[in-house]
Amino acid sequence: MTLKEVYNSRSVEEVVGLLGEYGSEAKLISGGTDIVIELKNKKITPKILIDISKIEELKKIKEDENHIILGSGVTFTEITENPLFKGNLHGLHKACKMVGSPQIRNKGTIGGNIANGSSAADSIPPLIALGAIIKICSIEGTREIPLEDYYINKLKSNEIITEIKFEKLNKNQNLNFAKLGLRKALAISRLSIASLIELNEEGLIENVTISSGALGKYPMREKEVEEYLINKEINETTIEEAITVLQNSMDERLKGRSTLPYKRVAVSSILRENLKEFIKTRTEVRAW
Repeated sequence: MTLKEVYNSRSVEEVVGLLGEYGSEAKLISGGTDIVIELKNKKITPKILIDISKIEELKKIKEDENHIILGSGVTFTEITENPLFKGNLHGLHKACKMVGSPQIRNKGTIGGNIANGSSAADSIPPLIALGAIIKICSIEGTREIPLEDYYINKLKSNEIITEIKFEKLNKNQNLNFAKLGLRKALAISRLSIASLIELNEEGLIENVTISSGALGKYPMREKEVEEYLINKEINETTIEEAITVLQNSMDERLKGRSTLPYKRVAVSSILRENLKEFIKTRTEVRAW
């Protein structure tokens, strides 16, 4: 298939109409950090490209009384420069700050990171930990699904992600993120962990969500670790036991994989860093 036309769309309605008309023959492009490489290497051969980079409603960061809402065209740089994502949302700020190079962060979008479907996408574990909901539009209407379910049932060819929203955090909640990157070992998959932890008045964990990247086929909740941490105090013993719970879960999930021995060791340092950072971040947030 040969690329025949590029549409510079100005509205979601226009994009929805084009996707309804061309379906799998069309591809969306915004930042282009992934799709340009795929086009160059002929991994994809669309007939139509739909440029959504100029659609203003996709480029907004909004908040209402209870939620923060990201347009799918918001870039990583725009997230890291917005004061909303400091304080107890530090984990999302940190994840976006660790995406690629400054040039990629300037161009790459949060919606593209989701739509690309990579198990190692940096921004996804923090958003899953936040319980993020994504809004998807097509000629068939609008639907909303939890982000953690997206990787099981991905976008249809006639759909576009338009928004990502999550509930605002309260003063007792903190979001953190830790990652083992690719800078020195390009052959090794990235591993990352995000945690959203809420303490009660006694300093014990009342609510917790742990999510991981590149520890399975797709980003996911680590529910066994969550269950272990409930009603625990975060200390050295708790951290080491939580690591053991995660490693046991990985043993079952990645049984027979050549990467398992490496990941068992690597994940111990990442989860330890994440939980220790929670203690540090909580102290800093209180100071703010």
